[in-house]
Amino acid sequence: MTMKRVLTNTYYSTPILEHSSLSPIFSLPIKFPSFYSTSLSSLSSGKSKLSLDYNNNNTRIAPLSSMDSSSTELNRRELYGDIEPYSTGFLKVSDLHTIYWEQSGNPNGHPVVFLHGGPGGGTSPSNRNFFDPEFYRIILFDQRGAGKSTPHACLEENTTWDLISDIEKIREHFGIPEWQVFGGSWGSTLALAYSQSHPEKVTGMVLRGIFLLRKKELDWFYEGGAAAIFPDAWEPFRDLIPESERSCFINAYSKRLNDDDLETQYAAARAWTKWEMMTAHLLPNEENIKRGDDDKFSLAFARIENHYFLNKGFFPSDSFLLDNIEKIRHIKTTIVQGRYDVCCPMMSAWDLHKAWPEAELKVVQDAGHSANEPGIAAELVAANEKLKNTLKTSGA
Repeated sequence: MTMKRVLTNTYYSTPILEHSSLSPIFSLPIKFPSFYSTSLSSLSSGKSKLSLDYNNNNTRIAPLSSMDSSSTELNRRELYGDIEPYSTGFLKVSDLHTIYWEQSGNPNGHPVVFLHGGPGGGTSPSNRNFFDPEFYRIILFDQRGAGKSTPHACLEENTTWDLISDIEKIREHFGIPEWQVFGGSWGSTLALAYSQSHPEKVTGMVLRGIFLLRKKELDWFYEGGAAAIFPDAWEPFRDLIPESERSCFINAYSKRLNDDDLETQYAAARAWTKWEMMTAHLLPNEENIKRGDDDKFSLAFARIENHYFLNKGFFPSDSFLLDNIEKIRHIKTTIVQGRYDVCCPMMSAWDLHKAWPEAELKVVQDAGHSANEPGIAAELVAANEKLKNTLKTSGA
């Protein structure tokens, strides 16, 4: 019981270290004496050389509770309360697809678009809670085939480029000249791809649980890497597939998720979804795991994810998103990453930050993948607050 209490609550009591010359902020389990100074790591990225040094002259170490409450970076870290949309509707984006959208918060506020994960995960009411409803005009939508969008779990005309086109159609539908972009997991993938396609439309980004859709990331999670940490969760996922087809689980699941028999689809969808839900938190979250029992949710989640992963995100190369950072280097961005994220391991956030040192990286030491973990949620709110204060200062 003691260990559980420490793991769930240390985020709020652990000291943090802020390096005045670096964008990353790391929550640390120890406090360094004033005389201690050393370089923990360094790396080169283009012309920039980053180093992490701990020295009294250029660092500040303090518990969160004693930090200056007027600091723009730590102005607020608590989720906002539940709110209801002030408008909802459907937008026909092709002859086949119609997507659900909603707006909440301040109708005259600064627009922010929420890009959900999966792909295929859909939105939920709690997604609104990361944003100040008095400042932001909060726009959520369900991507093609997901949530309330129709046709449900449809793979036809469903690619990354179709979704980017949909985001633009939503922006134009509401007459929004530019907006903030917020996305986690697959939402971070889509946010990067969208902003690289339309950099002039993006005022800032908050990204969480970075997923660049590279082969090594897919192999890690779907071909046995993460099984080393979650063997109990992996075995039901593995055992649905005969040994003769286990050379590629993504291919084997694609066959079943697109089978003519609906029950075969549902069985594969439940196994696929439960594997991800069982690994999404640092500590098991039973409510999240139960989502795998919902056949409707699971079918869209598993089929669409598998479809995108089988097609490598529809990107022309494995390093496509990293290769196009120059297009978005100027956009103010915060990256929030759980240290123990098993679904989207930190190597991707680190690779992104090396390619894009101007983006602020915040590593939450006692968190996994989910945006709903306390430390992750706190950093996401703080990142939005920082962008909000920047916009207020600039008069935007």
